[in-house]
Amino acid sequence: MSAQEQTDPNGWRVFHGTGSVPDTPPDLHEAPPWRRFGGSPTLSVPPADPETARRRLGPGDTTLRLRDADVDVVNAVLLLRRPLLITGPPGVGKSTLAHLISRELGLGRVLEWNIVSRTALRDGLYTHDAMGRAQAIAAWRAGLRHAAAPEIDLADAMDTPDAGVNTAPVSNPRQQPPVIGDFITLGPLGTALLPYDRPRVLLVDELDKSDIDLPNDLLHVLENGSYEVPELVRDAADTARVRTDDPGGEAEIRDGRVECREFPVVVITSNGEREFPAAFRRRCLPLEMRTPTKEQLLAMVEGHLGIRPPGTEALVDEFVRRVQSGGTHSLDQLLNAVQMTTAGGFHPRGDGRTLVEMLLRDLAKGR
Repeated sequence: MSAQEQTDPNGWRVFHGTGSVPDTPPDLHEAPPWRRFGGSPTLSVPPADPETARRRLGPGDTTLRLRDADVDVVNAVLLLRRPLLITGPPGVGKSTLAHLISRELGLGRVLEWNIVSRTALRDGLYTHDAMGRAQAIAAWRAGLRHAAAPEIDLADAMDTPDAGVNTAPVSNPRQQPPVIGDFITLGPLGTALLPYDRPRVLLVDELDKSDIDLPNDLLHVLENGSYEVPELVRDAADTARVRTDDPGGEAEIRDGRVECREFPVVVITSNGEREFPAAFRRRCLPLEMRTPTKEQLLAMVEGHLGIRPPGTEALVDEFVRRVQSGGTHSLDQLLNAVQMTTAGGFHPRGDGRTLVEMLLRDLAKGR
């Protein structure tokens, strides 16, 4: 940290909530001693996904819509290398915050892990295509037969710790056996924990929909910043190249173990459908997002559409009134309603009133 940052009362902030794309990504604070990791070999963060960012944030720079207290919490997460647990009603921009952080800090493509009731920890870490590997070994064995090579028993190849499959010298390149790494794909969490030189942003969306055990299962991984792939631990080869969650991405894993170098920016969202264990909550920094004000909603609409169509303020006023009356509403509903006003001949106060009512309906009523 520079001398200016030490004297500037806001010098510790690297995130300001603007969502502006930086010319040069800002330097992050050094991690606390207890949150430093030594994963290797070091990888560079993949480039951002501008199409996804535009869908989430709009075509231009996003106008500031976070409270100062919210910005402080995000900066504390960045400084302390702890997960961010965001709660709040649906549609207030909880998952969008992950993309805002990534774009403003230049942290590349956001890794998204969408949680459902059947999601298990391993789903986020990696998958092993055991059936595909068995078929590949059978095809390889058949190829050796046709080449009049010594017959290799498939059962023996599968039962041994891949010594024959991965390391046996074969003179003909076409007779090379399938490598186990070709059948391992890292999930969003597993990819985020690779040893990148800058932290990746991982969005764990709607964790409250998970099985009751998943938050507890996450504790060890989030605390230690590492995990093992048992199939690679048992493999005779020291290293393996596997696919990652990034399109076309690959990574090298040594001795079957993955450890981060920079702990990822983990953004966990919850709609408050259930409480999390105390052991899990103490490892996260909480942030409760509230419904944006009228001024913030107008700025967000203009940021997404690039214009403020006639009648926007009236629709925003109606949206705010419905939220304040206790209804459950999403920002997407407001954007849809305003977008309709850009269609030629559509009048939200005239013949289009019924359609506006449908677009701005209370989601809690189930229809």
